Amino acid sequence: MPNIDAVELSPASFARFAHFITSELGIKMPDSKLSMVQSRLLRRVRELHLESVEKYSKYFFDSAHAEEREHFINAITTNKTDFFREPEHFDFLTSITLPQFSAQGGLRERFKAWSAGCSSGEEPYTIAMVLAEYASVTHGFDFAILATDISTRVLDFARNGIYQHSQVQPVAPELRRKYLARSRNKDETLVRVIPELRKKVSFHPLNFMDHDYGVREVFDVIFFRNVMIYFDRPTQEAVINKLCRNLAPGGYLFAGHSESLAGLDIPVNPVKASIYRKPDR
Repeated sequence: MPNIDAVELSPASFARFAHFITSELGIKMPDSKLSMVQSRLLRRVRELHLESVEKYSKYFFDSAHAEEREHFINAITTNKTDFFREPEHFDFLTSITLPQFSAQGGLRERFKAWSAGCSSGEEPYTIAMVLAEYASVTHGFDFAILATDISTRVLDFARNGIYQHSQVQPVAPELRRKYLARSRNKDETLVRVIPELRKKVSFHPLNFMDHDYGVREVFDVIFFRNVMIYFDRPTQEAVINKLCRNLAPGGYLFAGHSESLAGLDIPVNPVKASIYRKPDR
C-alpha cells in the first residue's frame, strides 16, 4: 500500500489531469477536486503496483497505454443514482406523456426512451417498469430503452441487473414482486431485474463530448438528469443541443431537479420544473 507521501499528487500533475478530464469528458475540475482525484486514482496505483500517484501520472501521460484511458475514466467519473429518483418525473411520464403518445396515434410505433447518463442502471430499469405497467393496460403499446454512460464499469454492472435488496427499497412492493427476482440462495440479499425487462434496455458507452453520438433513433423522451451539474454552461448548451437532435417533435426532456436550463439556447421549452418539451412541427 502506498505510504502517505505516495498518495500526494503535485499541483502540476493535477493540472494536467484536470485539463484532460475537462477537455475529454467535459467535467469541471477546480483545484478543490485535487484530493478527490488523488483518492480515486489510488486503486489504480495499487493494481498497477506503482510506487505513487505521481508515478501513475507519468504512466498515464508519458506511456503508450491506450487501454488505461478506460480504467482512468471508470475511476474518475461519479456514479450516483437510485430507483425512482425524483419520482415526480415518472408520475408525469405516466399521467401526461404516455396518454399524449397514445392519443396522437403513437401506438402504431414503438415508444422510445433514452436514459442519457444511466450510471449503474437504476434509472433505465425504473423507466422500463413504468412503461411495462403502461403496456399491461394499453393494448398495442410497446417500448424500447437506450441507456448510455461513459463508464464501461457501470455499464457492465447495469447489464447484469443485479442489486442489493436495500437498493430496491424505493420500488413499490407490487413492482418488486413483478419485475425483480430474488436470489435462490436464501442467505443472499440480492435481486435481479427479470429477463423480460432487461431485454427492453440496450446499454452502450457514450461520451457527451463526442461530436457525433452515433445514435440514429428518434426518442419520445430523454432523461438527462443530474449530469449537467458537472459541466460548465457552454458545455451544457452544446450537449443538450446534441441530445435534442434525437428528440422527436413534441418529445420531453427531463433534467435533474437541481439543474436549470434557463438562459441556454436550446430547442426545448419549459413545461414544469425540470421538464421540457420540444415544439411540435
